[in-house]
Amino acid sequence: MRPAPARRPRPAPSAAQPEGPDRPPSRRRRRRSVRLRAATAAPLSGALACLLAAAAPTAPAQAAGHARATGADGGSQALRAAAGRKFPMRITAYVANTASGTTSVSNTRPERMTGAVPVGAAPTGVGAAQDGNAVYVANSGSNTVSILDPVTRAVVANVGVGSLPFAAVPSYDGRRVLAANFGSDTVSVIDPGKRKVVGTVPVGPLPHSIATVPSGRAYVTNNGGNTVSVVDPGTGRVTGTIPVGDFPSGITASRRGGRIYVANTGSGTVSVISAAAGRVTRTIPAGQAPLGVALSPDGTRMYVADSGTNSLLVIDPVTRALLSTITVGINPQGVAVTPDGRRVWVTNEGSDTVSVIDPGKGKVHTTLPTGREPEGIAITPR
Repeated sequence: MRPAPARRPRPAPSAAQPEGPDRPPSRRRRRRSVRLRAATAAPLSGALACLLAAAAPTAPAQAAGHARATGADGGSQALRAAAGRKFPMRITAYVANTASGTTSVSNTRPERMTGAVPVGAAPTGVGAAQDGNAVYVANSGSNTVSILDPVTRAVVANVGVGSLPFAAVPSYDGRRVLAANFGSDTVSVIDPGKRKVVGTVPVGPLPHSIATVPSGRAYVTNNGGNTVSVVDPGTGRVTGTIPVGDFPSGITASRRGGRIYVANTGSGTVSVISAAAGRVTRTIPAGQAPLGVALSPDGTRMYVADSGTNSLLVIDPVTRALLSTITVGINPQGVAVTPDGRRVWVTNEGSDTVSVIDPGKGKVHTTLPTGREPEGIAITPR
């Protein structure tokens, strides 16, 4: 477990209904996670301490919390694209193991680990192409993004990006891959065909996680600025900056991109952004230190990894009601949902496991071993 990262010496509800396609018929990822431990701060592990010291050798410690929610959004992005389609026989989960330098590969039915792929140093975030043809891993220790071939389960390229990349997420059309460079305050724009960086976008302080939506926009949580940057990957420009809660980390979006959900680790809340309004329209209580966040395929359930209580929170995003609390492993990080919505996967950094939840029964279905310190997770067809 790790305390907050060092901050460099520079800056630092209305009941809106879900959009139509997201409402039910009747109404509608150390990561290198650096997490808030407002009340329960733990010592920084050696590997990340060295990384952060290299990025900011003289900066004071920042009280922040971080996670790689696939996030960011890789798992929920693939899920949104797959919703309503027939799925291939195999749906695969990919888990970034920060301290092992690997990405675990698992079948989702039956749930079993099938191997591990060596990637770069300190992998944190995982993103997946919506068609399942590529997987992207942000390696915060080697400042690279690994591109995995899901058929051969081999790294086909390592693309150099900025400092301490925490997330790697494809744009909605798959033509670009965006890397959140926590140590550079930038987003690297990668052309996956050419396998090289084609642009760099300055964003807010300590960019952490990314969600992409059908409009083409990308939303980036700025953990050191308490904001979300809205990025146009095509032009390489920030088109908006939205204030949210304290130390925003994980992020996901509704199926059509009308609602963006941001886990505020320092506030114990989830901010709900209206894409049309460009602002927060509601705030949902979400435990003590929320990190990863994901939605069910129909948008009626929100799943939040609460690292403060070692639990998965199941929340109704419309009523803001806490429906259930499910105990998982130690220091839960990333959250991803299978395309059929029947299982929710949660990485447990302190337990070296993944908890597989049956949301219908409201309990852990099984627990799988991973590499050391699992953080980001993505679930994708292939």
